[in-house]
Amino acid sequence: MCQILHRRFKMGYEVDFLGVGTESKSGDAIAIRFGNLHGSRHEQTVVVIDGGYSDTGSELVEHIRNHFGTDIVDLVISSHPDQDHINGLEVILNELQVNELWLHQPWLHNHKLADEFADGRLTDSGLGERLKQNLERAWSLSKLANSKGILLKEPFTGLTDKSGAVKVLGPSQSYYESLIPDFEGMPARAESRSVSNEGWFDKAMRAVKTFFANWGDDHISDDGQTSAKNNSSVITQLIVDGRRLVFTADAGIQALEHAADQIDCCFSGAELKLIQIPHHGSRRNVGPTVLNRLIGSPVAEGVQRGVTAIASTAKASEPKHPRKAVLNAFSHRGARVLVTRGSGILHQHNSPGRAGWSSLTAEPYHFSYEEEV
Repeated sequence: MCQILHRRFKMGYEVDFLGVGTESKSGDAIAIRFGNLHGSRHEQTVVVIDGGYSDTGSELVEHIRNHFGTDIVDLVISSHPDQDHINGLEVILNELQVNELWLHQPWLHNHKLADEFADGRLTDSGLGERLKQNLERAWSLSKLANSKGILLKEPFTGLTDKSGAVKVLGPSQSYYESLIPDFEGMPARAESRSVSNEGWFDKAMRAVKTFFANWGDDHISDDGQTSAKNNSSVITQLIVDGRRLVFTADAGIQALEHAADQIDCCFSGAELKLIQIPHHGSRRNVGPTVLNRLIGSPVAEGVQRGVTAIASTAKASEPKHPRKAVLNAFSHRGARVLVTRGSGILHQHNSPGRAGWSSLTAEPYHFSYEEEV
């Protein structure tokens, strides 16, 4: 009798938040490996979401080689063109074999764009060129990808990778195009809008106040605003072994609400296990309502939902990043909160052990804290 043997393995993942920002400037650089992590490379998929600053790119390359054992990256995702997210990706494309790049190209979305602005001398073509100049890093990255024959796609809602495990929850193309006129460096709009000027706002916030918190009381607001470019961030979902992981980059409340709509309408049954705390823990990017949709309503003190929430921050970025009120809000919803503070964090499931890495203690609840107001 001929006996057929089937090799059984469990799908697993490793998600590494690299410690971007040794001093005060936070950033994002995330390396992911999923599949049969006890098997061969062809049974695995390697993904990079953002590359931090220029020097972070070299760290990412070495990390992927040393811990993932490969020079091949299946997919690179550029969430948005801020320098603390995109600058290191050029190194990845140059030093590793990248098969696919997901990158927004706003200069391709300039049809009737001139109609949005007060200056009648503007043209769609001229605005397209202005976007290339203003977002030079993104434009250069697109040219580099094309020169290397890397498959280039724009990450709009519903886009999935070859494995089917990685999916874009937002932004949709229509929402993204509605944000372009408010990108930094664009001309004055035909109709003025209230858009957060984060640089000015941060500089104006100098007074420090002591806050006192009680469990379950959120000291964040549904009215928070972030920049149009931040709201254009790619929100990515990864589902492995029935576990959902959500990466938010610098997305704000409006963008997160759209992503929550996608989760609601296309429910897969996967349980949320990891969520990235948006924009390094900024208080303007999350509110109680959207957190209730993404994670769940507040729970009693000490109750855990089995969700890990990670904020990527620089070593010395406090009190700006992360905001203690934001960390508390995630804790209220039963999340285990972790903060990089310039050091790497590994979140894993069904993966081999990694020498020299140890378990982290969750962020304590902040019953009192000082913040700039």
